Amino acid sequence: MEISVGHTPDADDAFMFYGMFSGKVTSPHFTVTHVIEDIENLNRKATSPELDVTAVSVHACAHIPDYTVLRSGGSFGIGYGPIVTATKDMSVKELQQAKIAIPGKMTSAFLLLQLIIGKFDYVEMNFSDIPLAVKDGKVDAGLVIHETQLSYSQEGIIKILDVGEWWDKTTDGLPVPLGINVMKDSFGLETIRKFDEFLQESIQFGLNHVDDAMEYAMEYGRGKPKDLIEKFVKMYVNNVTVNMGESGEKSIRKFFEMAIQKNLVQKFNLKIA
Repeated sequence: MEISVGHTPDADDAFMFYGMFSGKVTSPHFTVTHVIEDIENLNRKATSPELDVTAVSVHACAHIPDYTVLRSGGSFGIGYGPIVTATKDMSVKELQQAKIAIPGKMTSAFLLLQLIIGKFDYVEMNFSDIPLAVKDGKVDAGLVIHETQLSYSQEGIIKILDVGEWWDKTTDGLPVPLGINVMKDSFGLETIRKFDEFLQESIQFGLNHVDDAMEYAMEYGRGKPKDLIEKFVKMYVNNVTVNMGESGEKSIRKFFEMAIQKNLVQKFNLKIA
């Protein structure tokens, strides 16, 4: 069965899919065609729905009723996550009045920040442009994700709020729900679970062949230093990535329970394989 699989041009996704896309991990059930897009573009495509399988932000699940969440391939922070940056220290009250750059309206980072400070004035931009926009004063603050969480200080800006730390304290240590993979419901649960196993094997292969998988991931490193990309990949490819388990599922359900209570998303049917 030929299926389309969407993932981001990010090193952690590349690491996860290395086994599958290199042909070193195969399945008797699936032939894959991969589509590489920025996470917010993948979120939008999933509302159509366009791709058979795709990486999306956890937040996007509230807007894509035709998909089921896979148990493998999730990006969860373990005590860390998105960061709010600025040129000077700001209180939560000041942040509530500020114009904040965000990496997309359907990103989990955006919804997480709304859980902390409520609705706020924002401007959307590509995540990699946010640190410079903050430095140049185009916005008052910037919500940074991906490897910019590790490199923002190079632009001379500072961390004023750690969203991952807030989540960790608020939920008694649940992993921070950021990205997941989903598959169209129309394939049926049996086929969805077969693909889930295929992806799980690909992730495990990468973890068992770290040097080769990291070399492949570096092709998606956007010119960042190897040590930074390795640190980023190790942050977001972890045990919860292989299988979200009880803690991963609990964190996703808690995320939406909190968002629904604050009227940030509508109640919906969350399906997890």
